[in-house]
Amino acid sequence: MTTTSLPRRRKRAKSHPARLPKARGRHPILWAYTLPIVIIHALALLACIPWLFSWTGLAVMLVGVHMFGNLGINLGYHRLLTHRSFQTPKWLEHCFSVVALCCMQDTPARWVATHRLHHSHADGPDDPHSPLDDFVWGHIGWLFRRSPALHDIALYQTYARDLLADPFYMRLEKRPALAGFIYLAHAALFFLVGLVGGRLWWGDWAAGLQFGASLLVWGVIVRTVVVWHITWSVNSVTHMFGYRSYDTPENSRNNWLVAVLSAGEGWHNNHHWDPSSARVQHRWWELDTTFYTIWLLEKVGLAWAVIAPRHSRRTARDRE
Repeated sequence: MTTTSLPRRRKRAKSHPARLPKARGRHPILWAYTLPIVIIHALALLACIPWLFSWTGLAVMLVGVHMFGNLGINLGYHRLLTHRSFQTPKWLEHCFSVVALCCMQDTPARWVATHRLHHSHADGPDDPHSPLDDFVWGHIGWLFRRSPALHDIALYQTYARDLLADPFYMRLEKRPALAGFIYLAHAALFFLVGLVGGRLWWGDWAAGLQFGASLLVWGVIVRTVVVWHITWSVNSVTHMFGYRSYDTPENSRNNWLVAVLSAGEGWHNNHHWDPSSARVQHRWWELDTTFYTIWLLEKVGLAWAVIAPRHSRRTARDRE
């Protein structure tokens, strides 16, 4: 996991001028996305009720951000499915996808297709969520509108055909209600574990009800909102604020705060310079804990064909 010094010329790279996307137009509201996002945010306000607070619930939320957000979204949806930065057994790949579905961030094929579209047109007219025209649009607003480019079979045919060749992912697309069922089932599981655990620990069903409700609100609902905004910050914040190590053709930036919150995804300029790499840590202090998980999987034989950063690949070729 040691890093190689970056080429000196790259350190002097300057930001690419912003290229504003074309007008968003008056697309109709996409209620299938808007209602769940609004409802989950409203339910998250229940965390302000003292009766629903528990230190265990808070701890479960913090651990859940890593378990569901980092393993499901960062490692599963992003580096494994979208960029194929490494390979795993199919059963493990599917497990990561199920974990990601517990984050309510759409089905694997649609998430992957949208992100590949972003890389093909980053900060250009056809980028689905560039923040250069409007920060709120790039962060969350794009999810509220039915964009023809994002809700057309052509998106799958162009950007996610490899996923849909897998019956598991095709089934999720043909039966999108399965994604909602998986999310609700995992939420119910959190509540039931708290209910029964509280009853056994305190000997009181009322205490179990309170504890189960706390795990549901903090461990599921608040965690879902936190993971949402961390993911969306990679789309918005890291295309506006931070430093650039590479002169890429879009406005991607490395942002340390987003990197800390997202377990490494905030080193976004590094990622756009070399999207296929499993590691976005190019300097020793640019910690990429998502990659450390991939490294551990490789050590125990559950990951292989792990793609190193471009400058490391060049060094290896030069040595040969």
